[in-house]
Amino acid sequence: MLAFSSFRDPGGFCFPWNGKFLRAVSSEALAEIQQFLNSAKCGELSAHGMIVPIRRLSEAEQNTLATSKDFQQIACARSVGAVFEHEKIEFASYPYEWVPDMLYAAGQLTLDLAQSCLDEGYSLKDATPYNILFKGNAPVFVDLLSFERRDPSDPMWKPHAQFCRTFVLPLLAHKFWGVRPADIFCSRRDGFEPAEVYQFCSFFRKLLPPLLTQVSIPTWLSHKAATKSIYRDRLLSSPEKARFILKSQFNRLHRALKAAKPNRTRKTVWSDYMESHSYPEVVFKAKEDFVESFLKENKPGRLLDIGSNVGHFSALAARSGARVVSIDSDLGCISELWKRAHSEELDILPLVINFSRPSAAMGWRNRECASFIERAALAFDAVLMLAVLHHLLITERVPLDEIVDLAAELTTRWLVIEFVSPEDEMSKVLTRGRDDLYSDITQAVFETSCRRRFRIVRTLELANKCRSLYLLEKIS
Repeated sequence: MLAFSSFRDPGGFCFPWNGKFLRAVSSEALAEIQQFLNSAKCGELSAHGMIVPIRRLSEAEQNTLATSKDFQQIACARSVGAVFEHEKIEFASYPYEWVPDMLYAAGQLTLDLAQSCLDEGYSLKDATPYNILFKGNAPVFVDLLSFERRDPSDPMWKPHAQFCRTFVLPLLAHKFWGVRPADIFCSRRDGFEPAEVYQFCSFFRKLLPPLLTQVSIPTWLSHKAATKSIYRDRLLSSPEKARFILKSQFNRLHRALKAAKPNRTRKTVWSDYMESHSYPEVVFKAKEDFVESFLKENKPGRLLDIGSNVGHFSALAARSGARVVSIDSDLGCISELWKRAHSEELDILPLVINFSRPSAAMGWRNRECASFIERAALAFDAVLMLAVLHHLLITERVPLDEIVDLAAELTTRWLVIEFVSPEDEMSKVLTRGRDDLYSDITQAVFETSCRRRFRIVRTLELANKCRSLYLLEKIS
């Protein structure tokens, strides 16, 4: 199926092309964008990793592209003045897969960019977390067309309200009521309105900052939004005064974002697993050695850690040189992993994803944001599935062959997987007395299923033969 291109910005559209990520810019928007790209500020932001590096295709490259019938179908009669190539972020992620700390980091980057561009006479024309991707644990701004020339006499940042809806209010909803980013962005692209958060507030909380200024007052005054005058430009005669007011507005937004900063991560069911796991220390050390030996011998460049918990093995992989994507359904675990990856500068992208119910394709016609499985297909040299198989088999009742087949669709070569027998204590806890649901999955059955798609390289028995580790190599 032909890749779907973006369509919301009249100034251009982006689309994947032969493993690259390209952005077509309309003839009308080209001069302004090219001027920004030529500015010292753009070079500075790119050098500091705040915006994604970009280059303009040569005339010969663009002419070759223009003759392609696929590109003509993508362009669909839209004006194209030039085409640019973005540096491709290795694994795209979206706000509904982030922990609140990642949304906060994306908000900080958005404000820093908008404010730093004032000196060059530019600003951002929108403020949405969908303009941000994460390169490991570092946020990177990817929407070239968001930069626009600002009127020196305009004292307002027009995306102010959008920034509050998509960053400040979702973070406040999490901070005070535990609302997760997935609870918001899976069903709404543009975040929360103040009136929606207002409904969560008790009487006294409505009167206390930061909810008073960010939620209650905007809700009380919302009837004025029905009048057209609120949206009229109010240009000032003095550019200096306009800029002073604008800088004050950004300072208030920085304070509002800081007031919404996530608190210390709440404890969850699995967030203390590394301290309370059922392994004796000698057994856990054997498991750790098995994984470290695999990493040292095979040096995978891209690794997916499924059911990563707080990321002990993700960190081992990152320290070995792998670029890691870690997924777990537990928000608390992924929050802890985000903080660790950030503080230790580990190349780990931690995402809140339930592997049994991964992120679906989202957006208009389900074609704006690809599903997790589509993004992850053959995107990794190695996949870790440690202490997760029995959860999928017992709790989710996913057939064994289905699990092995999906693992083979994600990795180009290696799979490290832990088999947990029905006799294991954790398995018995999960079956809740229905041992018959899992009793047919023996180690022999497991190995037979694996051999359909993989070659068994080596194994290691753990925990009184109730658990075994397997290093599998994909059959090409």
